[in-house]
Amino acid sequence: MVQTAIAPRVRVIPATQTETGRETGRRRKKRVAAYCRVSTDSAEQLNSYAAQQAYYAQKIEENPEWENAGIFADEGISGTSLKKRQEFNRMIEACKRGRIDMILTKSLSRFSRNTVDCLETVRMLKSNGIGVIFEKENINTLTETSEFLITLFSGFAQAESESLSKNVTWGKQKSMEAGNVPMQYSKMIGYRKGLDGKPEIVPEEAALVRRIYKMYLDGSSLMQITKTLIDERIPTATGIGRWSPQVVRNILTNEKYIGDALLQKTYITDCISKRVKKNCGERPMYYVENHHAAIIPKEVFGRVREEMTRRSSKRKVMQKTGKTEQGKYSSKYALTERLVCGECGTPYKRVTWTAKNGKKHIVWRCISRLEFGKRYCHNSPSVDEGKLHAAVVAALNTYADQQEAARAAQEFAQAVQNLNDAFTNLIGLKQRLHDITAEQDKLVDLVLMNMEDAELTARLKAVTEEKDQLVRQIESLQADSEQQAADQKRAKELETWLAQHPSGFSEYSDALTRKFIEKITVLDKEMIRVRFRDGGELEKIIPCYGFEG
Repeated sequence: MVQTAIAPRVRVIPATQTETGRETGRRRKKRVAAYCRVSTDSAEQLNSYAAQQAYYAQKIEENPEWENAGIFADEGISGTSLKKRQEFNRMIEACKRGRIDMILTKSLSRFSRNTVDCLETVRMLKSNGIGVIFEKENINTLTETSEFLITLFSGFAQAESESLSKNVTWGKQKSMEAGNVPMQYSKMIGYRKGLDGKPEIVPEEAALVRRIYKMYLDGSSLMQITKTLIDERIPTATGIGRWSPQVVRNILTNEKYIGDALLQKTYITDCISKRVKKNCGERPMYYVENHHAAIIPKEVFGRVREEMTRRSSKRKVMQKTGKTEQGKYSSKYALTERLVCGECGTPYKRVTWTAKNGKKHIVWRCISRLEFGKRYCHNSPSVDEGKLHAAVVAALNTYADQQEAARAAQEFAQAVQNLNDAFTNLIGLKQRLHDITAEQDKLVDLVLMNMEDAELTARLKAVTEEKDQLVRQIESLQADSEQQAADQKRAKELETWLAQHPSGFSEYSDALTRKFIEKITVLDKEMIRVRFRDGGELEKIIPCYGFEG
């Protein structure tokens, strides 16, 4: 007997409107949170911020099936990135821990202006059964069409943010082109905002800035200056934290101390990541001259730059690396970076010899000779420090001789004349550059109207080449003028020094060596050649006796 198949019967168990508590089996209220955000601290936006909070608190309270899971609100925070939005991130963390069932927010732009961030967050919440209600766009993320709508509207919000960012960037660029300089008074010593809104020098702070520049030019290292400032308990610009070599370097390289300003040293890559990048030529820079009163003369600022370049060119001496290695800059002894071997050009190094009787003896030796013996340098002598100091003092005293003083005065007068000539030439070149630029502009317009005119095109090419050559000449002449001005300043200092010390010097000084001597070459065991910073040179015999040292 064949049995008849019985069709299965399906009975639908309808879903409840609210979730069921697993522990108690009782229906519980939906835990609803709200997110609010304003991007600025303006009074108008802060009022909106408070109104948003009050609105959502009341909305949740009025629904009998809802339970307030918290009002999360970020104040004065941009919506382009999630990183700095502490309340938003705290809300998401509460969602991950199962403490929130639904989120209310005003619009997609309040939630996030970054399309990718918005979609990723919504998808994560949706996978955990948590919906987000965007009231303005009327979107519930738990519906099937929500993702398409979110992509569309969030894209609009991001585009709006990018457009706003471009407008802000354009405004800043125009401000820089107009020479408007933002001053961060709280982060730099020496200036404060004056009653007229312009930078005003703070005398006691300016004195500290000048002192730092002087210490550096007198031979102190960045670390030594830092240690001095810390030991003297001098506060930093912010009053928070300690001095560091980098802070000192920033003061020594800040063009604002000469009354100028270089704008757009850094730039923001995009409005989403807001990553700040150093401007290495990707964006135009703007150099504003004579914007405010200077604390440091430009000539002194230039000398600091020269000294930084000279010190940074010193490479660290590595064991057994090669005969031509330069010594790392040391501020401990003035001779360390000035005394060089006449045979191989390698710097000399201070060495302590200990005799059999235990007595210590200080000498200076060629580094190449120390490292490699006679492999590269065969005849460089070791020089007793006391005798070397005596020879340097003798050179300084010879330079203080009246004949040398007269020669220095003559060279100073010639330097002044050269500087005046260079200035006259510079004025002429700049006037010619102005004229030829105007001619170039007219030719460009004519060529654009008549592209077939070969004569016009050739003339434009010639004018452009002449303009490029003029620019190079002006740059070269300006560099030469700056160098001549620096040499003139040093010559004047030497002239003043000679007048103040008519009887010469009786003992060696590192400070004087740094100030006036550029290089000392050991020619042999009996002779050195001293080159002074104003360009003068003389040879001096190393005496058989020397200073105790």
